[in-house]
Amino acid sequence: MPVRADLRNVAIIAHVDHGKTTLVDAMLRQSGAFGERGEATDRVMDSMDLEREKGITILAKNTAVRFGDVTINIIDTPGHADFGGEVERGLAMVDGVLLLVDASEGPLPQTRFVLRKALAARLPVVLVINKVDRSDARISEVVDEAYELFLDLDADEEQIDFPIVYCNAKAGRASTTRPENGTSPDSPDLKPLFDLLLEAIPAPSHTEGAPLQALVTNLDASPYLGRLALCRVHNGTITRGQTVVLCRVDGSQQRVKITEMLMTEALERVPAEQAGPGDIIAVAGIPDIMIGETLADAEDPHALPVITVDEPSISMTIGVNTSPLAGRSGKKLTARLLKNRLDAELVGNVSIRVLPTERPDTWEVQGRGELALAILVELMRREEFELTVGKPQVVTREIDGKVHEPVERLTIDAPEDYLGVLTQLLALRKGRLEQMVNHGTGWIRLEYLVPARGLIGFRTEFLTETRGTGLLHHVFDRYEPWFGELRTRATGSMVADRSGVATAYALFNLQDRGTMFVAPTTELYEGMIVGENSRADDMDVNPTKEKKLTNMRSSTGDELVRLTPHRQLSLEQALEFCREDECVEVTPATVRLRKVALAASEREKLRSRRRTG
Repeated sequence: MPVRADLRNVAIIAHVDHGKTTLVDAMLRQSGAFGERGEATDRVMDSMDLEREKGITILAKNTAVRFGDVTINIIDTPGHADFGGEVERGLAMVDGVLLLVDASEGPLPQTRFVLRKALAARLPVVLVINKVDRSDARISEVVDEAYELFLDLDADEEQIDFPIVYCNAKAGRASTTRPENGTSPDSPDLKPLFDLLLEAIPAPSHTEGAPLQALVTNLDASPYLGRLALCRVHNGTITRGQTVVLCRVDGSQQRVKITEMLMTEALERVPAEQAGPGDIIAVAGIPDIMIGETLADAEDPHALPVITVDEPSISMTIGVNTSPLAGRSGKKLTARLLKNRLDAELVGNVSIRVLPTERPDTWEVQGRGELALAILVELMRREEFELTVGKPQVVTREIDGKVHEPVERLTIDAPEDYLGVLTQLLALRKGRLEQMVNHGTGWIRLEYLVPARGLIGFRTEFLTETRGTGLLHHVFDRYEPWFGELRTRATGSMVADRSGVATAYALFNLQDRGTMFVAPTTELYEGMIVGENSRADDMDVNPTKEKKLTNMRSSTGDELVRLTPHRQLSLEQALEFCREDECVEVTPATVRLRKVALAASEREKLRSRRRTG
């Protein structure tokens, strides 16, 4: 098959925080992509505010660098399995991958996840051992672990014969000769990486004389051009102004005109007249184009296979804000606006589903994991929506007449002193220990298979027990028969029994009973959760009680009220804390925990119904 020697399409895949976006920065810098603008900011590919704040990549993005006469299209993918839909789409655009592995941490669960996808797509792999300058680097062991991972994932002989390059992405240096642990590569720049990339990643191939076929792998929007479809051209050529046939997912076809065509150069999209096989382009002029559809030749249309993504494993309900304080800070409050926003999310995000519920103002949203759903809620919150979000639940399946639930592969790195408490925590969650490794450095690595239900709310407890030192990563593994009842949160909630404003006097008297979530002067309503009870049952409390005035009261009397600082929950922590009968009220200004049934009499009725049922 003929190939385009002047082009390479490559995706960078890795676990979270192993340096993908930093490496892309260094490649852009050394190829002169920043031009006259001088030094760009760090992690230039993390263009979304939320990505910069959290330090993770959420959306797959592409850029292009020139090395000699060759254009290299680079797809920067997320390292988090919750955004697996982005990874799968990124891999549909490329002919090979750079697999980044940290020289100290080695392959982790998300490394396994992204590599499994690359091997399934039969893509050649270049192994990049990054951060070789770390003081705790163990380069040769990590290379051995990478070989083991390839064998574990049933790689064939051709796939396991991968080239290796050693890299310090932050300093922009790479070498094919292995450096000593903790030292930088001997080359002053990334030229060895570029050379190896051109040699190991095949050029895009195509069928000579075949009609046009371009697969839509992603969507974007431009304020001037409207919806943009990002496509990889597989066969034929496409020109601006051309009339093509849009082959839809349902099998129908529609003639459309390409009004504008753009190609990526460094960080900019520039207008292009024509694109050939292997090119990654953005086309405008088709308002209702969707991911997975094919742009085909008008005379001889043939659709390409639709992109398939893994099924969702976690769900939660999202509805309009029904609390007494609704409408204080948000501007988008109605069910119609909420439904339109969720429908818009479905257009660009192939890994989520939106299903109706019994209530007309609430929908069930299914996704890959808690983080993916929490990111969606956080984005909506920043767009001035007010929402009520239910506790995350697992999505079950019926296989051979039995209910099955998702099981996650969990990897923990922690100081060995905490082995006992971690084993105890995971035994309660019905986790099975698969492997335990002691590196001899005072740290241990535990590998568990745990039902996904058991990991909802686990992170907070894990960080508390390991004093914030432990590292925790998990990725979906498979479905297994229902594990039975799991222990949920061991503590109860303190619930406000009336509306009003929290007072320091009342909170001072309550803080001995547990951890408070509210500060004095916070506005409250009946049914709102104001703290965590140290005992297992819920407790109705009055946080608005004021100190009675007496004729002996001195003006300095209140200075003695010393409050323990209250615990401020982030959105993710609030979702983890929730029980089945609780939900989270999310507004642009605040995140509040509340009971689903606000009135105490309603809650009592539900409790007695559960006892008798």
